[in-house]
Amino acid sequence: MKAAEIKWDECCDVLVVGSGAGGMTAALRAHDLGLNVLLIEKSNEYGGTSAVSGGGIWIPGNHRIAALGGSDSAAEAIAYIRAVTHGEIDDGRIEAYVEHGKAMVEYLEQKTRVRFEAQASYADYYPEVEGGKPGYRSMDPQPFDAAELGEEFLRMRAPSPGTLMMGRMAMTMKEAQVLLCRGPGWLRLTLKVMWRYWRDREGRRLSKRDRYLTLGNALIGALRCSLQDRGKSLWLNCGLEELLIVGDRVGGARVSRDGLRLNVKARYGVIIAAGGFERNQAMRTQYLPQPSKTDWSATPPHNTGDGIRAGQAIGARTALMEHSWWAPTTHVRGEEKQRAMFVERTLPGCVLVNSAGERFVNEAAPYTDIVEAMYASNREGAESVPCWMVFDAEFRRKYPCGALLPGYAQRDWQLPEHLRDYFFKAPDLQTLAEKIGVDAAGLLRTVQRFNGMAVRGYDEDFHKGESLFDRYYGDPHVTPNPCLAPLFKGPFYAVRIDAGDIGTKGGLLTDVHARVLHEDGQPIKGLYAIGNSAASMMGRTYPGAGSTIGPAMTFGYLAANHIKHQSQKSGAVISQFGSVK
Repeated sequence: MKAAEIKWDECCDVLVVGSGAGGMTAALRAHDLGLNVLLIEKSNEYGGTSAVSGGGIWIPGNHRIAALGGSDSAAEAIAYIRAVTHGEIDDGRIEAYVEHGKAMVEYLEQKTRVRFEAQASYADYYPEVEGGKPGYRSMDPQPFDAAELGEEFLRMRAPSPGTLMMGRMAMTMKEAQVLLCRGPGWLRLTLKVMWRYWRDREGRRLSKRDRYLTLGNALIGALRCSLQDRGKSLWLNCGLEELLIVGDRVGGARVSRDGLRLNVKARYGVIIAAGGFERNQAMRTQYLPQPSKTDWSATPPHNTGDGIRAGQAIGARTALMEHSWWAPTTHVRGEEKQRAMFVERTLPGCVLVNSAGERFVNEAAPYTDIVEAMYASNREGAESVPCWMVFDAEFRRKYPCGALLPGYAQRDWQLPEHLRDYFFKAPDLQTLAEKIGVDAAGLLRTVQRFNGMAVRGYDEDFHKGESLFDRYYGDPHVTPNPCLAPLFKGPFYAVRIDAGDIGTKGGLLTDVHARVLHEDGQPIKGLYAIGNSAASMMGRTYPGAGSTIGPAMTFGYLAANHIKHQSQKSGAVISQFGSVK
């Protein structure tokens, strides 16, 4: 299509589609390089999946490691990623990520309000693999005061209820670890978190939400505030409809803003950062293992693959479309998305079983591995999609489980109405099995065998608690294995576990500059993709906490760098189009 045939309603240098951490990082970097940026968001809230996530980024060789007494090198990081991805990614993106991830973090800390803290004791997901580390590479965003955002805070996507104390009060990862197993100082910490929330009287007048932002909300809050510092607005309720071709390149996009169609000219590039397709049932049915439902996802409902489909429509190549950032999830009546079970299954005194009552996985394994095992072992007569988390009264008393607070804080009779059907309960395992449709004899055999191994502290079948990663969220009070305890005491409980996700992993195939590749292997001029809109450079696996957001932000940073370089290389004079409202 010729430029003369298009009536442009708005004009910018760079159009960024999606307001997650990757999109905002790209917008900040492009602006700071002198480019005029327009950032759009499909929903009526900004932040995307990043806002409801843990907010961590996995950055090998980051600048915080040395001060914590650790060490890392590019060679070790590359060897580790290659090992856990089984050599499937061999196009330079791994090397580009390792080289530039730390530069991205340093840029943000020097030029924006974003601050990160490396986690010395949070191991890579496979620390025993060559190049794996016992900590340091995962970085959490430091808490951020939402008062800095003003009323813009109320337009940020709220965190997942599962990350909040009592569904309302924000906690950091470190605080959550202490509270999980009532570690040293847990009572004082509980009071601190509660006081921190209730003392913000001004915030309580605005909303019930905690303005002490942690995890993904802290990251998104700091990024959005940094954009506000630069006077950059954000279009909400503005979705991508199609990419517009001008000559031999992507020259802009047709968008729908509050129901009105607009043609937005992007002189130097369009960056798609619109998330995956996990909320598009047709695409799930076409690409993902079955059975598969949009309802099982722990992500916001707006991730319907718009950016991926727009790229496919102009001949873009895709990859890894059959894979997701898998996570076991549970359904809570009345909530817009399911809750991911990141931690609970690691704790001692629980098992995951299929319909035959059999264990099929190390319950403390990385969450992606749990769902992969659910699909791999799913068969007639021993269905593991869904599966069941079974635990006893002692587990219920001591630990949280999904939407359930620990029994010491909230007994069964105190549960609100919407949680009464969240779990099944029975006085014995036989009755529990009948209630959930699991083979009773199989469940009894499984628990009997598991209990013997738990007492000895060694899981002969699946090695739960052997990895350093397994033990991070184990209960240090339980010996000899912090992840193993027998299921002895009734009543017994079961919670249904679905084959969920925190985003799809497949998308538009890109190069080391985040340029989208055509089916013929050549870059599509003017088009970039990052985050879950792009095929992951982590392949089908998950090297460590933050392996989704870290690459999204790094390749957003690299996309902006490349756009700037190309604009200078062409000799074009960057025009200012005035304020974009």
